[in-house]
Amino acid sequence: MRRRHLPVLAALAAFATSRAPRAQPAWPSRPIRIIVTFPPGGSSDIVARVLAEVLSQRLPQRVMVENRPGAGGTLGAAYVATQPADGLTLLLSNTAPIVTSPPIYANVPYDPVGGFTHIAYLGATPLVIVVNPRLVPATDLAGLITWIKAQPAPPAFGSSGAGSVAHIFGEAFSARTGAQLTHVPYRGSAPMQADLLGGAIPLSFDTLPQNVENIRAGRLRPIAITAPARQEMAPEVPTTAEAGFPDLLAENWLGLAGPPGLPAPIVTRLHTEVAAALNAPMMKTRLLELGIAVRPMTQPEFGGFVAEQVRVVGGAVKALGLTAQ
Repeated sequence: MRRRHLPVLAALAAFATSRAPRAQPAWPSRPIRIIVTFPPGGSSDIVARVLAEVLSQRLPQRVMVENRPGAGGTLGAAYVATQPADGLTLLLSNTAPIVTSPPIYANVPYDPVGGFTHIAYLGATPLVIVVNPRLVPATDLAGLITWIKAQPAPPAFGSSGAGSVAHIFGEAFSARTGAQLTHVPYRGSAPMQADLLGGAIPLSFDTLPQNVENIRAGRLRPIAITAPARQEMAPEVPTTAEAGFPDLLAENWLGLAGPPGLPAPIVTRLHTEVAAALNAPMMKTRLLELGIAVRPMTQPEFGGFVAEQVRVVGGAVKALGLTAQ
């Protein structure tokens, strides 16, 4: 009797299995990589590593950081744009690969707006104009402009790379003030700062947090920050607006993005976890130390923010007619 019913039970089980809704994995189980488009040691890298540590405590798997620098951040961004939409490969997005590099590099293989899933906004930090005090006597912006114009050849300024927000600001600075400079691109802030401290270049435009320690130690002299108001981490440094140039503003924003077509459950989960991470004590302390101002945004708001940045800031960069290899 039992044997006669076994085939029937097996058939019923198979039928029930075929009719039951199949569970679709809403979250990957393997490690997640956050791709940073600059070398280790810069602000993007530091933020990515703290974020990865906090997310690893909140998610069921480990979150790691991988550096893929080059071509103003476009190499790392292009890599992420071609990865499977499974949530395993993410981008620590920022102003360079999304906004300022695409207009000046030929044949960038991605759409900065539609070529990614823009997940979460992390925050932004202004730039600071700094000089090597052994090479540049100026102590304010007017004095720096006068010194630059008095040089027999355009002095060099360093940036974290061609297409970086610092590079674009340097070009805008020259155009706005008439103080001609020669751009020297580096593969990140850390190697550029080493040359600045060593005297290979006299000045740079770089993120404020990256330079605070050397400013406080007297190894670098701050001239102005590119923000509308003074910053809590360096309240003694005046703004470009105070120096008479309210239009010379710049910031480097940071966000988290993924390949295009990332499933909605993964996007929602990541956005939720990043929002929670930004409120974690360790993350809040580190961002404060880095001078990164956090502003809450929904995921659609962040997508709109990126599109507006590309339209307005990217359009202004394109109008400068810059090119890079």
